Amino acid sequence: MNTRDSDHMISELEKKEGYTLTDKPSEADLILINTCSVREKPERKLFSEIGQFAKLKKPGAKIGVCGCTASHMGESIIKKAPSVDFVLGARNVSKITEVIHRPKAVEVSIDYDDSTYVYDIARNTGIKALLNISIGCDKKCAYCIVPHTRGKEISIPLDLLLKEAKKLVDNGVKEIMLLGQNVNNYGVRFSREHPKINFSGLLHELGKIEGLERIRFTSPHPLHMDDEFLEEFARNPKVCKSIHIPLQSGSSKILKAMRRGYSKEWYLDRIERLKSLVPDVGISTDIIVGFPTESDEDFKDTMDVLERVRFDTLYSFIYSPRPHTESASWSDELMVDAKVAQERLARLQARHREILSEDAKKEIGKIHYVLIENTKEAFDGMHSFSEGRSDNGRLIKILDSLHPIGEILKVEVIECDGGSLFGRVC
Repeated sequence: MNTRDSDHMISELEKKEGYTLTDKPSEADLILINTCSVREKPERKLFSEIGQFAKLKKPGAKIGVCGCTASHMGESIIKKAPSVDFVLGARNVSKITEVIHRPKAVEVSIDYDDSTYVYDIARNTGIKALLNISIGCDKKCAYCIVPHTRGKEISIPLDLLLKEAKKLVDNGVKEIMLLGQNVNNYGVRFSREHPKINFSGLLHELGKIEGLERIRFTSPHPLHMDDEFLEEFARNPKVCKSIHIPLQSGSSKILKAMRRGYSKEWYLDRIERLKSLVPDVGISTDIIVGFPTESDEDFKDTMDVLERVRFDTLYSFIYSPRPHTESASWSDELMVDAKVAQERLARLQARHREILSEDAKKEIGKIHYVLIENTKEAFDGMHSFSEGRSDNGRLIKILDSLHPIGEILKVEVIECDGGSLFGRVC
């Protein structure tokens, strides 16, 4: 989401203000720091970075702080760091060409609606592109700051999405990643009159675009994974059979405390239904370890889900309180000891590495269609290679073989190293 916001700001500045990108901060006329509030200690990292850029920048150059941390800190950023020229919140990205001309501007309203704003498409989009289908989030997860930085959920009108997707394809894009805090809740609210449509309908319409080879999306919410959605996922040939399904915890008790809206049983039921429709589906997830009140039994439930689902990718973190969230106000007595949380995280990650290694061996001999995303010439004893992802999200490296980026090749997996896969074109 932050990458997409950055793309939007760059495109607006290039097309409307004549800016170009530079790799050298000391040469820049404008330095934008686009921030995220999800991870630990974002404020400390932000002010450290502001200080570094303030020393590097040339006289007259401007510094702008954008994104989620900008949303919740607002004008206090300028008070703490006078070298900052403006603050632009995550819900106000379309105002970038305005705020650069207003000294000490602060635009951080989370009620601002730019869901119908049409951004210019950046040059050189490549073969893969990001496409926002909604902004904001209506969930009330106890640990999450996003609703406080991106506001209420609003879906972007279908006609605008189809037009932008077609433009991207005309620019050479083969794969589009749909973005939203809860993508499969698409259609819950529009800011203008709009025909009724849900996420399954959106996938169906996008699938009709000629020249669009692949559709991915992130992140769906387990609560909205009804049978209609799972069946569209399974039968739409352009929808990649790889899906990110955030778990957060395997314990129904902890999930309730998190206000996630589903149980361990519901999550496993949806996984079972998904695998019955798409047996070779690739599944990734997020897990928070050490959430307040998490017991050994709760953690065992998380490990149980790991064993039963065998995720292809795992993003795992130790819980840390975020400002403006419900769990940040909970008593210290509810917190899990830091050493215990660290030990649990290590166990989770170690077992996941074992699962990846075990499952990689089962891939040998399988055939995948791989979209080539990267190539590298041989140097210093290294092999030349091409690499890309299969339809179900597996990264496969083709050694001693260079193929044009954007080609979709039939590849047989011939060996593995840990969780890494190597193949040959067949």
